[in-house]
Amino acid sequence: MTVSEEKFTRQTLLEVQTLTPSLFTLRTTRDAGFRFRAGQFARLGVTKPDGSVVWRAYSMVSAPHDEYLEFFSIVVPGGEFTSELSRLAVGDALLVDKQAFGFLTLDRFNDGRDLWLLATGTGLAPFLSILQDLEVWQRFSRIVLVYSVRQAAELAYQPLIEDLRHRDYLEGVADKLLYLPVVTRETVPGALHGRITTLIENGELERAAGLALTPEHSRVMLCGNPQMIEDTRAVLKARDMHLSLTRRPGQVAVENYW
Repeated sequence: MTVSEEKFTRQTLLEVQTLTPSLFTLRTTRDAGFRFRAGQFARLGVTKPDGSVVWRAYSMVSAPHDEYLEFFSIVVPGGEFTSELSRLAVGDALLVDKQAFGFLTLDRFNDGRDLWLLATGTGLAPFLSILQDLEVWQRFSRIVLVYSVRQAAELAYQPLIEDLRHRDYLEGVADKLLYLPVVTRETVPGALHGRITTLIENGELERAAGLALTPEHSRVMLCGNPQMIEDTRAVLKARDMHLSLTRRPGQVAVENYW
């Protein structure tokens, strides 16, 4: 795919951190003109040896006010993009679209008391951006972050999640957040065990949160595995919770860029 240079900027890779053999984070410089809302994504491009560019969409982990951009990625064995990305070193160039995309943003909801953020795998990324932005703390009384992975070693960004409680700009509101890690393939102390849909259907998720999932008060954001999104939407629909559209406000927002 080729993209006009009018549509992207060249940024410098500042840091690559390997979390597990299949997960890594990367941080780049940020163009002064790049704007985005918390929860949105950008297309990143890497240049192959033959000069062609491979593009993939990645949600920003970083907050809109940060001076850098951060992304969370899974390693796809033999994947065209991640195999090229893995060759890059600090100081190399990464292309970033000038425009941000996506609708997994708080303006999808015009009301609501409790915000549920349900993520699997790298779908955690947009929620970290949202949680580092002051707007979500001002709008909602309770925020529940549910992060599901297969094994405990894949629970990324734990220091950042814990650090939210100690940030100066969240003083007095940080206790609105409840973090519920979920591990599906092993039993881990302090974590729920089972698929998100199962935990909703059997009531365990609500018991752990001390909150009910209701159309009246709950607003739900979903990001991660497409099957999880499809299955969770069906479970929520059975509770009369529907996708929020411009023409029809609802209780559920999703991101589909896989």
